[in-house]
Amino acid sequence: MPRDIAPKGGANSVKSARRLRRAMTFPEVLIWRALRGRTNGLKFRRQHPTGRYILDFFCSDARLVFEIDGEAHDRGDRPARDEARDAWLHDNGLEVLRLPARDVLDDLDSTVRMIIERALARLPLHHPAAPGGPPPRGKLGEE
Repeated sequence: MPRDIAPKGGANSVKSARRLRRAMTFPEVLIWRALRGRTNGLKFRRQHPTGRYILDFFCSDARLVFEIDGEAHDRGDRPARDEARDAWLHDNGLEVLRLPARDVLDDLDSTVRMIIERALARLPLHHPAAPGGPPPRGKLGEE
C-alpha cells in the first residue's frame, strides 16, 4: 500500500494536531470510536497534520480524507477556505469527503458504512513493486 502519501506537517501543525485531538467535537468522537480499531483492515488517523493543514480524519492506504463539518463551515469566508484546502489536497493525490456533523449525529452507522465503503473502493488493486525489488513475472520470461 502506498503509505504516507500526504505531505508532512510542520512542527507547529503537529503541536496543533495534538491539541485538537484532546478537544474533538462530539461527532468527531463518535466517528473515531467507530473507526479506531482498524475496521475492515483500514487504519484511520485523527487530526492528522499534512502540509499547512490538519485533517479531521485520514486513511493513508486509501488516500482518503474526511472532514466533519459543523455549521461554522457555512459562514463567512469558510466555504472559500474549505474549497482552496480541498483543491490543495486533491492536487496532492487525496480525495476529500465532507460530512455534515448533523448526518453523523442522525445516523452514525450509515455514515461509518459509507466512509468504509469509499475507503475500500479507493484501495489499489495490487501492491507496487518495491524499489530495487523483483520485476513483475512477465519481465522474468515466466508465463
